[in-house]
Amino acid sequence: MSTDENKTTTMATTATHYTVAPGYRVNVRSGPSTQYPIVRALPLGATVAISCQKYGEWISGPYGTTKIWDNIAPGEYISDAYVRTGSDGFVAPRCA
Repeated sequence: MSTDENKTTTMATTATHYTVAPGYRVNVRSGPSTQYPIVRALPLGATVAISCQKYGEWISGPYGTTKIWDNIAPGEYISDAYVRTGSDGFVAPRCA
């Protein structure tokens, strides 16, 4: 296994999980805006691993108003306004 492969494996296995706001079934969308189709809805009490983050539509939620969207799986985004990251800024790398 090359050094790059080791880094990818290590990052994937040590991802930080964040709690979604209690009492909310958050819609997961295919892009960083409510204009994108809903892919699925997260169950109550969900936690998510954030792969990367990018700017998108402004959203107000229980954790403030933000234009940061969290990529939680390939082609799956949720507004950071519904995720308790403990920060008003980026907590993961920016998505390409």
